[in-house]
Amino acid sequence: MARTVIYERVALIGLGLIAGSMGLRMKRDGLAGEVVGTARSAKTRDMAVGLGLCDRVTDTAAEAVQDADLVVLCVPVGAMEDVAREIGPHLKPGATVSDVGSVKRAVAEAIGPHLPDGVDFIPAHPLAGTEHSGPESGFPELFDNRWCLLTPVTDSPDAVERLTRFWRAMGSNVETMDADHHDLVLAVTSHAPHLIAYTMVGVADDLRRVTDSEVIKYSAAGFRDFTRIAASDPVMWRDVFLNNKDATLEILGRFTEELFSLQRAIRKGDGEMLHEYFTRTRAIRRGVIEAGQDTDKPDFGRGTKP
Repeated sequence: MARTVIYERVALIGLGLIAGSMGLRMKRDGLAGEVVGTARSAKTRDMAVGLGLCDRVTDTAAEAVQDADLVVLCVPVGAMEDVAREIGPHLKPGATVSDVGSVKRAVAEAIGPHLPDGVDFIPAHPLAGTEHSGPESGFPELFDNRWCLLTPVTDSPDAVERLTRFWRAMGSNVETMDADHHDLVLAVTSHAPHLIAYTMVGVADDLRRVTDSEVIKYSAAGFRDFTRIAASDPVMWRDVFLNNKDATLEILGRFTEELFSLQRAIRKGDGEMLHEYFTRTRAIRRGVIEAGQDTDKPDFGRGTKP
Protein backbone atom coordinates (compact mmCIF):
# COMPACT_ATOMS: atom_id res chain seq x y z
CA MET A 1 0.00 0.00 0.00
CA ALA A 2 1.35 3.44 -0.95
CA ARG A 3 2.21 5.72 1.95
CA THR A 4 -0.24 8.57 2.49
CA VAL A 5 1.41 10.63 5.22
CA ILE A 6 -1.09 13.09 6.68
CA TYR A 7 1.02 14.29 9.64
CA GLU A 8 4.79 13.99 9.68
CA ARG A 9 4.94 13.51 13.43
CA VAL A 10 2.07 12.40 15.70
CA ALA A 11 2.38 12.36 19.49
CA LEU A 12 0.10 10.06 21.50
CA ILE A 13 -0.19 11.10 25.15
CA GLY A 14 -1.41 8.04 27.05
CA LEU A 15 -1.02 4.54 25.59
CA GLY A 16 -4.18 2.57 26.23
CA LEU A 17 -6.61 0.80 23.92
CA ILE A 18 -7.44 3.84 21.75
CA ALA A 19 -3.87 5.13 21.43
CA GLY A 20 -2.57 1.61 20.84
CA SER A 21 -5.08 1.08 18.04
CA MET A 22 -4.24 4.48 16.56
CA GLY A 23 -0.53 3.70 16.59
CA LEU A 24 -0.99 0.33 14.95
CA ARG A 25 -3.24 1.80 12.24
CA MET A 26 -0.90 4.72 11.51
CA LYS A 27 2.10 2.44 11.24
CA ARG A 28 0.27 -0.17 9.16
CA ASP A 29 -1.05 2.36 6.63
CA GLY A 30 1.78 4.91 6.71
CA LEU A 31 -0.41 7.78 7.91
CA ALA A 32 2.39 9.43 9.91
CA GLY A 33 6.08 9.88 9.28
CA GLU A 34 6.79 9.15 12.95
CA VAL A 35 4.59 8.09 15.86
CA VAL A 36 5.84 9.17 19.29
CA GLY A 37 4.15 7.99 22.47
CA THR A 38 4.32 8.44 26.20
CA ALA A 39 2.54 7.22 29.33
CA ARG A 40 2.92 7.84 33.05
CA SER A 41 3.72 4.19 33.80
CA ALA A 42 7.14 2.86 32.87
CA LYS A 43 5.56 -0.58 32.49
CA THR A 44 3.10 0.78 29.91
CA ARG A 45 5.88 2.57 28.04
CA ASP A 46 7.94 -0.62 27.89
CA MET A 47 4.91 -2.60 26.73
CA ALA A 48 4.22 -0.09 23.95
CA VAL A 49 7.79 -0.48 22.72
CA GLY A 50 7.51 -4.26 22.78
CA LEU A 51 4.22 -4.19 20.87
CA GLY A 52 5.54 -1.79 18.25
CA LEU A 53 2.78 0.76 18.80
CA CYS A 54 5.13 3.71 18.33
CA ASP A 55 8.38 4.49 16.57
CA ARG A 56 9.65 6.14 19.72
CA VAL A 57 8.48 6.32 23.35
CA THR A 58 9.48 9.16 25.71
CA ASP A 59 9.41 9.46 29.48
CA THR A 60 7.35 12.68 29.54
CA ALA A 61 4.57 14.34 27.58
CA ALA A 62 6.68 17.47 27.16
CA GLU A 63 9.30 15.41 25.31
CA ALA A 64 6.71 13.59 23.21
CA VAL A 65 5.13 16.74 21.75
CA GLN A 66 8.40 18.32 20.59
CA ASP A 67 7.97 19.22 16.89
CA ALA A 68 4.76 17.15 16.65
CA ASP A 69 2.27 18.16 13.96
CA LEU A 70 -0.61 16.36 15.69
CA VAL A 71 -0.88 15.79 19.44
CA VAL A 72 -3.64 13.48 20.65
CA LEU A 73 -4.47 13.32 24.36
CA CYS A 74 -5.54 9.74 25.12
CA VAL A 75 -5.80 10.10 28.90
CA PRO A 76 -8.87 10.08 31.20
CA VAL A 77 -10.93 13.27 31.04
CA GLY A 78 -9.95 14.18 34.60
CA ALA A 79 -6.26 14.22 33.63
CA MET A 80 -6.62 16.42 30.53
CA GLU A 81 -5.95 19.76 32.21
CA ASP A 82 -2.70 18.66 33.88
CA VAL A 83 -1.43 17.24 30.61
CA ALA A 84 -2.39 20.38 28.68
CA ARG A 85 -0.59 22.53 31.25
CA GLU A 86 2.54 20.40 30.83
CA ILE A 87 2.65 20.33 27.04
CA GLY A 88 1.47 23.88 26.29
CA PRO A 89 4.93 25.55 26.36
CA HIS A 90 6.43 22.82 24.17
CA LEU A 91 3.96 22.83 21.27
CA LYS A 92 5.23 24.08 17.94
CA PRO A 93 3.33 26.82 16.04
CA GLY A 94 0.88 25.32 13.57
CA ALA A 95 0.44 22.09 15.50
CA THR A 96 -3.02 20.57 16.02
CA VAL A 97 -4.04 19.38 19.49
CA SER A 98 -6.89 16.89 19.79
CA ASP A 99 -8.11 14.21 22.19
CA VAL A 100 -10.26 11.06 22.29
CA GLY A 101 -12.38 11.80 25.37
CA SER A 102 -16.05 10.86 25.72
CA VAL A 103 -16.97 14.35 26.96
CA LYS A 104 -16.30 17.45 24.90
CA ARG A 105 -17.43 20.63 26.71
CA ALA A 106 -15.40 19.84 29.85
CA VAL A 107 -12.41 18.83 27.72
CA ALA A 108 -12.51 22.09 25.75
CA GLU A 109 -12.65 24.10 28.98
CA ALA A 110 -9.83 22.09 30.56
CA ILE A 111 -7.40 22.13 27.62
CA GLY A 112 -8.10 25.37 25.77
CA PRO A 113 -6.68 27.87 28.30
CA HIS A 114 -3.29 26.12 28.32
CA LEU A 115 -2.68 26.14 24.56
CA PRO A 116 -0.58 28.92 23.02
CA ASP A 117 -1.65 31.11 20.11
CA GLY A 118 -0.96 29.55 16.75
CA VAL A 119 -2.02 26.05 17.82
CA ASP A 120 -5.24 24.58 16.41
CA PHE A 121 -7.48 22.87 18.97
CA ILE A 122 -9.94 20.27 17.65
CA PRO A 123 -11.50 18.04 20.34
CA ALA A 124 -12.51 14.65 18.94
CA HIS A 125 -14.30 11.52 20.06
CA PRO A 126 -13.88 8.25 18.16
CA LEU A 127 -16.95 6.16 19.02
CA ALA A 128 -15.00 2.94 19.21
CA GLY A 129 -13.75 0.73 21.97
CA THR A 130 -14.16 -2.52 23.82
CA GLU A 131 -14.43 -3.47 27.47
CA HIS A 132 -10.71 -4.27 27.37
CA SER A 133 -8.09 -1.67 28.27
CA GLY A 134 -4.35 -1.24 28.03
CA PRO A 135 -1.97 -1.06 25.04
CA GLU A 136 -2.04 -4.83 24.55
CA SER A 137 -5.77 -4.58 23.72
CA GLY A 138 -5.24 -2.35 20.69
CA PHE A 139 -5.87 -3.50 17.13
CA PRO A 140 -5.70 -1.49 13.88
CA GLU A 141 -9.26 -2.22 12.73
CA LEU A 142 -10.87 -0.73 15.86
CA PHE A 143 -12.13 2.39 14.04
CA ASP A 144 -13.42 0.73 10.87
CA ASN A 145 -16.93 2.00 10.02
CA ARG A 146 -17.23 3.71 13.42
CA TRP A 147 -17.95 7.40 13.85
CA CYS A 148 -15.48 10.02 14.99
CA LEU A 149 -17.13 13.24 16.14
CA LEU A 150 -15.19 16.51 15.95
CA THR A 151 -16.11 19.60 17.99
CA PRO A 152 -13.65 22.20 16.62
CA VAL A 153 -12.54 25.17 18.67
CA THR A 154 -10.12 26.42 15.99
CA ASP A 155 -11.22 28.82 13.24
CA SER A 156 -8.96 27.09 10.72
CA PRO A 157 -10.95 25.09 8.14
CA ASP A 158 -7.68 23.64 6.82
CA ALA A 159 -6.81 22.15 10.23
CA VAL A 160 -10.30 20.64 10.55
CA GLU A 161 -10.15 19.23 7.02
CA ARG A 162 -6.75 17.68 7.72
CA LEU A 163 -7.90 16.00 10.93
CA THR A 164 -11.03 14.82 9.10
CA ARG A 165 -8.83 13.20 6.43
CA PHE A 166 -6.76 11.59 9.17
CA TRP A 167 -9.72 9.96 10.90
CA ARG A 168 -11.22 8.83 7.60
CA ALA A 169 -7.89 7.22 6.75
CA MET A 170 -8.11 5.47 10.15
CA GLY A 171 -11.36 3.90 8.91
CA SER A 172 -13.87 6.21 10.61
CA ASN A 173 -16.89 8.10 9.40
CA VAL A 174 -16.47 11.73 10.52
CA GLU A 175 -18.96 14.41 11.52
CA THR A 176 -18.61 17.77 13.27
CA MET A 177 -20.99 19.11 15.89
CA ASP A 178 -21.28 21.52 18.79
CA ALA A 179 -19.68 20.31 22.04
CA ASP A 180 -22.86 20.63 24.13
CA HIS A 181 -24.88 18.72 21.57
CA HIS A 182 -22.22 16.01 21.52
CA ASP A 183 -22.45 15.64 25.29
CA LEU A 184 -26.25 15.28 25.17
CA VAL A 185 -26.13 12.73 22.34
CA LEU A 186 -23.50 10.66 24.14
CA ALA A 187 -25.45 10.82 27.40
CA VAL A 188 -28.23 9.00 25.51
CA THR A 189 -26.16 6.56 23.49
CA SER A 190 -23.31 5.75 25.87
CA HIS A 191 -23.09 7.42 29.27
CA ALA A 192 -26.52 6.62 30.72
CA PRO A 193 -26.48 3.04 29.32
CA HIS A 194 -23.14 2.43 31.01
CA LEU A 195 -24.45 3.77 34.31
CA ILE A 196 -27.54 1.56 34.04
CA ALA A 197 -25.32 -1.46 33.30
CA TYR A 198 -23.16 -0.71 36.33
CA THR A 199 -26.33 -0.38 38.41
CA MET A 200 -27.85 -3.66 37.24
CA VAL A 201 -24.66 -5.59 37.97
CA GLY A 202 -24.55 -3.87 41.36
CA VAL A 203 -28.15 -4.95 42.05
CA ALA A 204 -27.21 -8.55 41.31
CA ASP A 205 -24.27 -8.24 43.66
CA ASP A 206 -26.48 -6.83 46.43
CA LEU A 207 -29.33 -9.34 46.03
CA ARG A 208 -28.09 -11.86 48.56
CA ARG A 209 -30.95 -14.29 47.91
CA VAL A 210 -29.25 -14.99 44.57
CA THR A 211 -25.73 -16.29 45.05
CA ASP A 212 -22.70 -15.11 43.10
CA SER A 213 -22.31 -18.57 41.59
CA GLU A 214 -25.92 -18.53 40.34
CA VAL A 215 -25.48 -15.07 38.80
CA ILE A 216 -22.41 -16.28 36.93
CA LYS A 217 -23.67 -19.75 35.98
CA TYR A 218 -27.18 -18.81 34.88
CA SER A 219 -26.48 -15.45 33.23
CA ALA A 220 -28.86 -14.87 30.36
CA ALA A 221 -27.80 -12.86 27.32
CA GLY A 222 -29.10 -9.54 28.65
CA PHE A 223 -27.19 -9.76 31.91
CA ARG A 224 -24.07 -11.00 30.13
CA ASP A 225 -24.10 -7.87 27.99
CA PHE A 226 -24.56 -5.71 31.09
CA THR A 227 -21.46 -7.34 32.62
CA ARG A 228 -19.51 -6.70 29.41
CA ILE A 229 -20.31 -2.98 29.60
CA ALA A 230 -19.74 -2.86 33.36
CA ALA A 231 -16.24 -4.28 32.85
CA SER A 232 -15.11 -1.02 31.25
CA ASP A 233 -12.30 1.10 32.69
CA PRO A 234 -13.56 2.49 36.05
CA VAL A 235 -11.26 5.54 36.00
CA MET A 236 -12.43 6.60 32.56
CA TRP A 237 -16.10 6.21 33.44
CA ARG A 238 -15.76 7.96 36.79
CA ASP A 239 -14.36 10.97 34.93
CA VAL A 240 -17.03 10.80 32.22
CA PHE A 241 -19.88 11.05 34.72
CA LEU A 242 -18.24 13.79 36.76
CA ASN A 243 -17.59 15.85 33.63
CA ASN A 244 -20.88 15.30 31.80
CA LYS A 245 -23.04 15.71 34.87
CA ASP A 246 -25.88 17.87 33.51
CA ALA A 247 -26.60 15.88 30.35
CA THR A 248 -26.33 12.54 32.13
CA LEU A 249 -28.69 13.63 34.91
CA GLU A 250 -31.20 14.91 32.34
CA ILE A 251 -31.23 11.57 30.52
CA LEU A 252 -31.40 9.61 33.79
CA GLY A 253 -34.41 11.71 34.80
CA ARG A 254 -36.14 10.79 31.55
CA PHE A 255 -35.14 7.15 32.02
CA THR A 256 -36.68 7.15 35.51
CA GLU A 257 -39.96 8.48 34.11
CA GLU A 258 -40.02 5.76 31.45
CA LEU A 259 -39.21 3.12 34.05
CA PHE A 260 -42.09 4.25 36.25
CA SER A 261 -44.44 3.95 33.25
CA LEU A 262 -43.29 0.39 32.63
CA GLN A 263 -43.64 -0.48 36.32
CA ARG A 264 -47.19 0.81 36.25
CA ALA A 265 -48.02 -1.20 33.11
CA ILE A 266 -46.63 -4.39 34.65
CA ARG A 267 -48.50 -3.79 37.92
CA LYS A 268 -51.79 -3.17 36.05
CA GLY A 269 -51.28 -6.03 33.62
CA ASP A 270 -51.32 -3.63 30.67
CA GLY A 271 -49.98 -6.00 28.03
CA GLU A 272 -51.01 -3.72 25.15
CA MET A 273 -48.85 -0.87 26.43
CA LEU A 274 -45.87 -3.21 26.97
CA HIS A 275 -46.21 -4.71 23.49
CA GLU A 276 -46.41 -1.29 21.81
CA TYR A 277 -43.43 -0.03 23.79
CA PHE A 278 -41.25 -3.05 23.02
CA THR A 279 -42.23 -2.94 19.33
CA ARG A 280 -41.11 0.69 19.12
CA THR A 281 -37.80 0.06 20.86
CA ARG A 282 -37.14 -3.04 18.77
CA ALA A 283 -37.23 -0.86 15.67
CA ILE A 284 -34.36 1.22 17.05
CA ARG A 285 -32.26 -1.93 17.43
CA ARG A 286 -32.95 -2.79 13.80
CA GLY A 287 -31.83 0.69 12.81
CA VAL A 288 -28.52 0.23 14.61
CA ILE A 289 -27.89 -3.03 12.72
CA GLU A 290 -28.93 -1.55 9.36
CA ALA A 291 -26.53 1.38 9.93
CA GLY A 292 -23.68 -1.12 10.25
CA GLN A 293 -23.00 -0.23 13.89
CA ASP A 294 -23.59 -3.78 15.18
CA THR A 295 -24.62 -7.21 13.93
CA ASP A 296 -27.55 -9.50 14.58
CA LYS A 297 -25.31 -12.49 15.30
CA PRO A 298 -26.10 -14.19 18.63
CA ASP A 299 -22.81 -12.99 20.14
CA PHE A 300 -23.31 -9.49 18.65
CA GLY A 301 -20.24 -10.14 16.48
CA ARG A 302 -17.88 -9.77 19.41
CA GLY A 303 -16.51 -13.30 19.63
CA THR A 304 -14.25 -13.87 22.60
CA LYS A 305 -11.91 -10.89 22.24
CA PRO A 306 -10.99 -8.51 19.43
